[in-house]
Amino acid sequence: MLQWKKIFNHTIWKHLGILAGSSIVIIIAVFFFLKIYTLHGEGAPVPDFTGLTEQQLQHLIQSEDLRYTIIDSVYIDNAPKGIVVDQTPRPGEKVKKNRNIFFTINAWGEEQIVVPNLTDYSLRNAQEILESYGLKVGELIYIPSEYTNLVLGQHHDGKPIEPGTLLRKGATIDLLVGRGLSNETTAVPNLMGMKLEEAKKIAQSVYLNLGAIVYADTIETAIDSLNAFVWRQNPPTAKGYVLNLGASIDVWLSTDFALHPDTIEAREAEMEQPLNEEETDKESDAYEDEFF
Repeated sequence: MLQWKKIFNHTIWKHLGILAGSSIVIIIAVFFFLKIYTLHGEGAPVPDFTGLTEQQLQHLIQSEDLRYTIIDSVYIDNAPKGIVVDQTPRPGEKVKKNRNIFFTINAWGEEQIVVPNLTDYSLRNAQEILESYGLKVGELIYIPSEYTNLVLGQHHDGKPIEPGTLLRKGATIDLLVGRGLSNETTAVPNLMGMKLEEAKKIAQSVYLNLGAIVYADTIETAIDSLNAFVWRQNPPTAKGYVLNLGASIDVWLSTDFALHPDTIEAREAEMEQPLNEEETDKESDAYEDEFF
């Protein structure tokens, strides 16, 4: 019994030794193979592609047995268009053959930014919004208003600019900012019959603002709103009626021409028009028959 036990133990240790030795040989062989396959520790330094156009870098890429991908573009005003401005891996880093090099180039055209709507925002918020859009705050134009430091309009190059307009990144937007009511007064302008943009310009020309803008229920599309006219305003135009500079005028808009001031004026003129000669003669004859 002891003999069989000795034989059994001897066989087990023999097999374990063989297994351990085989494992070590296999591990060494795998590492050696991976080193050969991946060319561990070998590679060539990455050339500096900065300043080259895509057409210029293609020959260098091929000669170095590399590949490339353009992953981004930026706009640098004083740099040539289309050149490489950044690369990954960096110049001088060692890479193996067939490695992909990632490039950032200077855009061929100026980056365009959609102008946000800044009206009715505080000056501080408007400045933060412009900065987040990549635009700059230009001149602050303070005008009389019921509200202090509230943005009432936005201009570019001295002209009003509508939200949604495309401008180059870094462009400046001038802001019309309220500075409170003035002690000076101005007569209330007659805005009746005007379209909204015209009414705004007329009000601003006398340092007034448009307040509430009420659209009729019949205005359902953008075209309707463009064709709508002012049919009512508050305060109304009246002789001797004045407002402080910066005050607001509320307007009501409609596309119903029955409410247009010209239509109403024509209707009133027609009602006041004197009778024609024939009708006048008939009325005269009837008067004589009745009283004489």
